[in-house]
Amino acid sequence: MTDLQVRKMRFAFADYPVPFNWNPSDPAFSLATNMLSFLFLAIEKMISATVHEVLPTITDPEIAEEALAFVRQEGQHSMAHRQHAKGLIKAYPALQETLDEIMAVYDDLTTTTSVKYRLAYIADLEATFTPTFSMMLNNADTLFAPGDDRVASLFLWHFVEEIEHRSSALIIYDAIVNDPWYRMRIAPQVFEHGGSVMVKAANSFNKHISLEERQVDATSIFGSELWKAALVKWFPPLRKYRRFAMSQYGPSNRIYSHIPLREQLAVAFGVMCSQLPRHNPAKQKLPPLATEWLARYEAGYDVTHWYTASSQAAQD
Repeated sequence: MTDLQVRKMRFAFADYPVPFNWNPSDPAFSLATNMLSFLFLAIEKMISATVHEVLPTITDPEIAEEALAFVRQEGQHSMAHRQHAKGLIKAYPALQETLDEIMAVYDDLTTTTSVKYRLAYIADLEATFTPTFSMMLNNADTLFAPGDDRVASLFLWHFVEEIEHRSSALIIYDAIVNDPWYRMRIAPQVFEHGGSVMVKAANSFNKHISLEERQVDATSIFGSELWKAALVKWFPPLRKYRRFAMSQYGPSNRIYSHIPLREQLAVAFGVMCSQLPRHNPAKQKLPPLATEWLARYEAGYDVTHWYTASSQAAQD
């Protein structure tokens, strides 16, 4: 029997406008999470199509149950992120083009690659989530708490459930493909593909959202502008070369710039280890906030208003 729960969440994105810079204290993170909402819609559509394609071939009933619970959780994530994306597009209609571009990339991946490749892609990607999302949850006081509670609560829920089903994609992959070396071999392709989609989204954000709204050059969140700025600072004559021209889309602001480097290096190491053949997601250390979130949910706390439910209850 699977331990996964399918939790249906609604975050009131239709109640009032959804800001693009939903955490003004960290515009780079706000921008990155908006990007993730769009990516999650596309990726979770691919996950659903792929898992349902292989489900009839899974003979072990416990693995089949795990697969169903996994894809149903992802379906709920997709519904919630669609409401977030819908709110963003209502406020900034040109973002429909951004979403369409990203959806097209993963629709193409679904129709042009083998199910083996897609299962490995999903397993590789899901394996990175526990170290990455754990870092975000461990720094929730700065990344989430100061911002719009709807967006913050959406991502807290999603990240907790990604950690909860951290083993599911690998279980499905092993049941169908059972080739850990193939999964490791294609990992660089997976990360290159995902990275290219994020760059596409960042360029689209620069195109469609004014600097007044986004505050930073969207492409700079990856750190792409920082090396140029450092070199130009030390060697000013480089400014005359186009390669070293600074962005015209606004200031540079790398994501996670306030998080200690040792934490970021630990995440990078965790991501690397997650691609190794003997990786076991179930053995990974879980962030305290994930445990707290699950306990509060079971106790009936309104997790859709993670930071404001207590104050709202007091007012009522």
